[in-house]
This record gives sequence, structure tokens and C-alpha cells, in this order.
Amino acid sequence: MPADIPFGFGPSGGDVPDPNDPRQMQQFLSQLQQLFATPGGGPVNWDLARQLAQAHLTGAGPAAGGMSQFPVGFQMPGTPLPTAEPSDPDAAKPVGDPSVTAVERSAVIEALRLADLWLEPESSLPSGVRSTAAWSRGEWLNQTLPVWRKLCDPVAARMVSAMTELVPEEMRAQMGPMTSMVASLGGALLGGQLGTALGSLAAEVLSAGDIGLPLGPAGAAALVPANIAEYGKGLEVPDDQVRLYVALREAAHQRLFGHVPWLRGHVFAAVEAYAAGIHVDREAIEEAMSRIDPSTLGNDPQELVLEGIFTPEDTPQQRAALARLETVLALVEGWVCHVVDRAAGDRLPDVVKLSEAFRRRRAAGGPAEQTFAALVGLELRPRRLREATALWNALADHRGISGRDALWGHPDLLPDEEAFADPEMFARTQLDLGDLGFSEEFDKLTEEAAKDDEKKPDED
Repeated sequence: MPADIPFGFGPSGGDVPDPNDPRQMQQFLSQLQQLFATPGGGPVNWDLARQLAQAHLTGAGPAAGGMSQFPVGFQMPGTPLPTAEPSDPDAAKPVGDPSVTAVERSAVIEALRLADLWLEPESSLPSGVRSTAAWSRGEWLNQTLPVWRKLCDPVAARMVSAMTELVPEEMRAQMGPMTSMVASLGGALLGGQLGTALGSLAAEVLSAGDIGLPLGPAGAAALVPANIAEYGKGLEVPDDQVRLYVALREAAHQRLFGHVPWLRGHVFAAVEAYAAGIHVDREAIEEAMSRIDPSTLGNDPQELVLEGIFTPEDTPQQRAALARLETVLALVEGWVCHVVDRAAGDRLPDVVKLSEAFRRRRAAGGPAEQTFAALVGLELRPRRLREATALWNALADHRGISGRDALWGHPDLLPDEEAFADPEMFARTQLDLGDLGFSEEFDKLTEEAAKDDEKKPDED
């Protein structure tokens, strides 16, 4: 890296703005300000992330046609000259973001209404659906972005800090206020990375709660018709059955997260605890920065993947954090699978085929989930889904629906990883919380939590 070029930036292809041309300099400075702006004061440039995610879907915005958020005349250290042209046939093609039709919206609303009705006798938790919606891919992105910020910012902050430390201490003193530009550059880089990953995820998710986390606004049950139609093509199951099965899963998620007051914070705390033990490889950051060409940022998702940067530390604390995260994700997904299969029962002719297809999908994870895992070091999918489902089945058999759901009354009551080894034994040895009057107290707590949610504005 030449000593006289700050951060290793230099002219890209000789396209340096003419300092004597006010128009070129104004454009250059405007782009530079936009690049180094990190709205909200966090570690990630989420405006850039949103733009790149939308561009992945529609082809419009900074990632389209080789355009980027980076100002003309700048090049990342060690990157080759840009070669992609707007007409390049090999450039990434947008997946599309079709608007939701009136027919699709009506079908989604009816499916969610029917799903909530079917779930009523299968859970002691009341309905958590306050509103229903059919989202386009772009709407899913906009509605869930606030929660993604909560999930990603802690890990992103560690990476930005590591990037800042790449600048030698003696150079930091010489640079003065310009040192903050390194952090802003990291925010822009992460914004590009996360935007591409979220754009890919938006093209796959079937509903607001599809990946097992409460991503959307509280109480808002939403399906993504375009993705449901695409997913259903390979199942050989009628479209209305696929849609209704997805609606059952979404309504079940809403019941769980809407009426277990501590669960949302518990899941996010498990994610944060695991993220706290992730090691940031500074050498991997340097290598990744050297191969990224900002002039084509967003055209090739693989160019944006910072592989090997986030690695979990092999310590007892980190292994325990990982076990807690995997356990809670498995318990949530297992409960959803359990109550949905009971509710579908004989009502859906292809329920067995649908159930197995969704289990395989969640266990394997799609390309977008794998991309997200590479970005922040987290695999947001349950690894012990079958064991968790068997556990809830056993609890329902031995303790009934009220006794089963009473375990959601407090995090200390939930089954731990050891319970997965012998679900029948765990179910037989549990106290019948319904007989102790715990379920009634639990109902009071959920009612109070619901009233509190109605009084305060939605944080997401």
C-alpha cells in the first residue's frame, strides 16, 4: 500500500475528477459524503444496504449496471480495474419484485383467517394476529429491516472496530479526524454486504416469521405470495394447500411470540450472546478489501461475501452460547411444526408431504441463509428440529395442550438440550403445571403483556 495514499485508495482507471471543473468536484464530494455517511450513527450504512437489496430485486439503484455508491475516481486497495459494463450479459439479473394483486391479497387474508381458526383448539395461547397482509418482496425487506439492524449491528460493530485498528497507531495521530473515515468505510462495506444478502433472502422467504425470528411488526401476520408461488412449483401440491400451510406456520409464530412476553428478548439475547464470542479475523478483512471493486459493487454477490472473517471462538462459554441459541431456535420451530401438523390433521390432503418438505427446507437452509451465515457468523436455523418436534409431541401426549404450553411461562421451564435425548422421559417427569394453577397465572401474564403492547408504540 503506497504510504502517500490514505487507506490504499487511488484513482480508478484514471477517472479522477478535474479539480478545475466545479460540476465534477461537486458530484465527487456529494458521492464521497454519501459513502461515508452512516445514518443512525450505527456501524452499518443501512441506507446503502436497503438500496442494494432493492437493486437485487428490481435492478434499479446503485447495484444496477455496474453503478455503485462509491465515488468516481476511488478504488479499493489492490483491486483490478473495473471491466463490467452496463450491457454486460453476465451481470447479475434482478429476480423481480412483482406487486401483490387484489386476488393474491384476498387469498392471503382468507388463508390467515382460516389458519388462525384451525389453530384455536390446538393451543392454549390465544390468537396473536392483530393484522394480516400480503407483502411483495420489497415490502418484506422494508418491514423487517429494523429487526435486522438489531441482529447485525453488534457483530458489525466488532468488524468496524477491527478495520479501524488496521490503521497503524502513529498514522492515526497524523490523520486526525480522518480516522473516522475508516469506520465509515467499514459501514459502507458492511451495508453492501448485508444489502446483497437481504436481497437474496427477500427472494426466498415465505412469510414474516419464516426463518423463526420475529422479524416483522408485532402482531402483523404477513405472507409473500410471489415466493410462495415459486416455492410451490416443485412440490406437486395444489397452490391453495401450500398457501394455507404457510399461513398456519405464520399464525402459529404470531401466537407464540405475541403471547410469551419474554420470548422475543430471550431469542435476541441468545443471538447476541453467541455473537459476542465471534472472533474477527483482521487478515481476512485485509484480503477481502483487496479483492472488492467498488465500481461493480452489488453485481456479483460472491464478490461481496467476506468469507472467513467471522469465526466462533472454541471456548466453553462460546459452546454454551451456541447450544442455547440452537436449543431455543429448535424449540420455537419444533413447537410451530407440532401445532401446525395437529391443526392441519385431516384437513389438508397433502399435509404429510408439506410437513416433510418444510422440515427439509428448514434443516438444510437455502442459499440466502448460507450467505447470511457467512456475513455475520450465525446460522439462523434449528439443528435439532426433529428432536424438538418429538419433544412437543410427547409433552402434548402426557400433559395435554395446557400443560405443554405452560412451559412457555418462563425460560427456566423450557426443555434443555438434554431433554432432546429422551423426549418421553422428559415429558413423564414434568410436573403438571396445569394442575398447579400455573397455566391460569400464565394466561394473566400474557393478557397483561398484550395490554402493554397496545399502550406503547411498536419499537420495530
